[in-house]
Amino acid sequence: MNRISLSMIMRDEAAQLRDCLESVADFVDEMVVLDTGSADDSVAIAEDCGAVVHHLAWPGDFAPARNRALELTQGDWVLVLDADERLLPQAKEPLLSLIEQPDLLVINLLRSEEGAVQSPYSSVSRLFRRHPAIHWSGNYHAMVDDSVMALLEHEPHWRVQQWNEPALSHGGYRPELLAGSGKSGRLRQAMEAELRANPGDPYASAKLGGLELAEGRRDQAIALLQRGLAACPAQAHPQRYELLLHLAMAHGQSDPVRARRLYTEALALPLDPRLSLAARLNLAAVELRLGSLEEAARHCRQATTAAPEVAISWYNSGLIDRQRGDLPAAITAYRQAIALAPQHAEAHQNLAVALLLSGDIDGARLGFRQAITLLEAQNRSEAAARLRREAGAMVRLENP
Repeated sequence: MNRISLSMIMRDEAAQLRDCLESVADFVDEMVVLDTGSADDSVAIAEDCGAVVHHLAWPGDFAPARNRALELTQGDWVLVLDADERLLPQAKEPLLSLIEQPDLLVINLLRSEEGAVQSPYSSVSRLFRRHPAIHWSGNYHAMVDDSVMALLEHEPHWRVQQWNEPALSHGGYRPELLAGSGKSGRLRQAMEAELRANPGDPYASAKLGGLELAEGRRDQAIALLQRGLAACPAQAHPQRYELLLHLAMAHGQSDPVRARRLYTEALALPLDPRLSLAARLNLAAVELRLGSLEEAARHCRQATTAAPEVAISWYNSGLIDRQRGDLPAAITAYRQAIALAPQHAEAHQNLAVALLLSGDIDGARLGFRQAITLLEAQNRSEAAARLRREAGAMVRLENP
């Protein structure tokens, strides 16, 4: 049976480290943690969880630190995690069986991105056979992919497999963790430096273009994304998809027909449908804006089929079904969204409207009251007051 090592680099991760290490305690045979200068209790927590902690002064970027942590492992396979990631319980047994296949070199894991508005999943090369040719490269976002591709050219008998069920959860996009973290500033500096050294680099163009778009600099974003797309090989699926996605988003308001074409091109790439969920849902919104209700509904159905665990897919489906006049389908979709995300006030509000239109006064009253309660609990007092006025004009909110 293959032995598995956890390889991790950390610095000042006391708030979330224990949960991470406990998530893999029954999956790995050793935990190797490389600390790069923690001033909090991270080292003590790691040791208390059974990890062997080594130390390295921060080398200036991630690849040398990850490579040193990798060198310290002894297992046949290596799982690489950051402190804000967790291994999901349901993935453990299937992955343990999978790594016993003798020709398997790398398993690309599907990672759930908690708090990510646009793309709830990503694919990461974090579980791989320990091989002397596999190493990390890249500064801000170190990856083993380049070394794996080079190895496959010399040893083609190896196989890389995509694991298409969620295996990891990543909390790094949660708003409370991003607030005040300076992450976007560090990302900008790293990507700008990369583009100075390698103009048009697809990965850096996608990341910096997406950041420019998020911060409202649309023209700069479009220029970056177009340069990256021109330099991106057709087979570079993740980078090409991200470039097309952000470019479509940049044109979404001003040129929906062009956005439709770009989203369609992104969806034509051979990616797992969970990874292209954002393009699918955004295309549904574009089709709705262009008046193609049935096309919009079709894309939402495909999204809920591909990722039935994602609440926003059901919520959007409810919005479109209501506009199509299919109230029973809208009600079903809203209820599914609420089951998955019970704190989503807008889902309760829209369910209440659909129930009211269908004649269920008691259900509508309850839905409005739940939405108002959630808005108040989320410190959205103006929205709560507005909904109280508007809903009160349609239905008596107090029990009769």
